[in-house]
Amino acid sequence: MKPTIGEKTFQAFNYLFLIVAAATMLMPLLHLLAMSFSSPIAADSKEVFLWPVEFTTGAWTHVLQNAGLWRSFGITVYITVVGTALSMLFSILTAYPLSRKEFLIRKYVMFAIVLTMIFNAPMIPFFLTVRELGMMNSLWALIIPGLIGTFNLVIIRTFFMGLPKELDDSARIDGCNDFRILFQIYLPLSKAVMATVSLFYAVGYWNTFQRAVLFIRDQDLYPLQMKLRSYLVSPEELAAVNMFLGDYDFNTTTLKAATIIFATVPIILVYPYLQKYFVKGALLGSLKE
Repeated sequence: MKPTIGEKTFQAFNYLFLIVAAATMLMPLLHLLAMSFSSPIAADSKEVFLWPVEFTTGAWTHVLQNAGLWRSFGITVYITVVGTALSMLFSILTAYPLSRKEFLIRKYVMFAIVLTMIFNAPMIPFFLTVRELGMMNSLWALIIPGLIGTFNLVIIRTFFMGLPKELDDSARIDGCNDFRILFQIYLPLSKAVMATVSLFYAVGYWNTFQRAVLFIRDQDLYPLQMKLRSYLVSPEELAAVNMFLGDYDFNTTTLKAATIIFATVPIILVYPYLQKYFVKGALLGSLKE
């Protein structure tokens, strides 16, 4: 059946809208990228838009040689990898029993969990609790408080509830216990949802900022977003001594642009590898038959 003129018009409007939306999101990133490869004079005189003016790699050379920035990058990678792995493990182990009818109090437990989405913990009690647990100035303070995200837990639980009950029955006839059912049957069938939720967790850990402001005092433990903030607030820290020795192929403007790109691009590069799972996983975890 051929699409009608109205359907073609609607599709054309959708494509146009998506192109404009994509351009709106990409242009600031492309502008910063062009700024980072432009000369200081062109950057400060607002000559740069989407293409470098008087191309130079001075800002990037200085940024990539910054040991403090690489240390923060490593800390953020550690937080993201360890935090995402632990969050997925605990979210799966929590979602599975909450999806089983045999767990008689599952509705009450789920109600208590959902309440945390409506009523967030006040800042001061949250801070005092983390401090009393001895996690101040520790990377665990950036991981443990956000170990299970309620929204992500709901997605996994809803997906598990949608799997056929016959899978459980067949597995139990073959002698499988709950752990084998979960790890050998449910998880292989849940790749799309797991990839989607992993991406949610990874982006959250990569962009860790508020908890770092609250709990990290040692600058050697700053994650990448905190280090980026310190450079944007006090750009002379990033510029270091080169500018005062007569090396003027970069300045604070181009250094800021390069640092923002440096902190943003790694997590963006993850999306293409998970894109085929993303839409499918979000849809499967949001519906219940």
